[in-house]
Amino acid sequence: MFSARRLSGDRRAIRLHHLRHHSVSRSSPNLAFVPACLPPDPAEVEELQHFVSSSKKLFVMTGAGISTESGIPDYRSEGVGLYARTDRRPIQHAEFVRSASARQRYWARNFVGWPQFSSHQPNTAHLVLRDWEKLGKLHWLVTQNVDALHTKAGSRRVTELHGCTHRVFCLGCGDQTLRSELQEHFEALNPAWKAEALGVAPDGDVFLTDEQVRNFQVPACSKCGGILKPDVTFFGDTVSREKVDFVHQRLAESDSMLVAGSSMQVYSGYRFALAAQEKQLPIAILNIGPTRLDHFASLKLNLRCGELLPLIVAH
Repeated sequence: MFSARRLSGDRRAIRLHHLRHHSVSRSSPNLAFVPACLPPDPAEVEELQHFVSSSKKLFVMTGAGISTESGIPDYRSEGVGLYARTDRRPIQHAEFVRSASARQRYWARNFVGWPQFSSHQPNTAHLVLRDWEKLGKLHWLVTQNVDALHTKAGSRRVTELHGCTHRVFCLGCGDQTLRSELQEHFEALNPAWKAEALGVAPDGDVFLTDEQVRNFQVPACSKCGGILKPDVTFFGDTVSREKVDFVHQRLAESDSMLVAGSSMQVYSGYRFALAAQEKQLPIAILNIGPTRLDHFASLKLNLRCGELLPLIVAH
């Protein structure tokens, strides 16, 4: 583990000043889905600063925990994640493909949730990672999120491991369209259909009853009549071999790995941490709660991404 180094009086005062002025009140609406945690200790700030300063080509992997501070709920956070708040579970890939009623339910819920979900904006953590890229500190960013917030922030050296909800494609012919265009098709097909959400779920989803979705009309592909699906990897599906190989190549070019806002429970992301461990790369974790990497990480910080990352100077 990186050990906390003693700060000089002046540097400690500067860090404490930053901590006070970057702290965000728990009453902020954007923290509704963020688990409670203590503010950063100056020694913890210094540990991450040392880790980042020692890296020349940093590989960053982000998860849902980086976007909860933008008001998007996640699945696994203690007390506030979807699994803690409800017994509902995300749709499985096989169910979506084989069941017309499952697709109707999915798209009805997504139609209602889309205006709010698509309006979410990057938070401080997204902007910091964008700046690290511009400075040449961040070599490549891989996000497990499908919310497009890194792209909205201006990141360019980024791979969306699980795709992006802002795109839709046809399972038949592969034609791709923007999700915003599909929203217009939904509105045209369902001019009198209205439903009030009973709760908010991750990935642009909301809670609706079976009765609410019964009459919702779902368009087919305009080119071949095929099934339209969001360009995301649903649970039970796999990431393409081409994308996995590409990310492995970017990791091979890197000299350290930072995991931000992810418990790394899903193997599609966890495999890259295993590869980093095999290459003996130092790994730092910034996540509220335990992760699958805790036992072999060089550094683990149980803190908010948006509170700690702005305190780090990328030289």
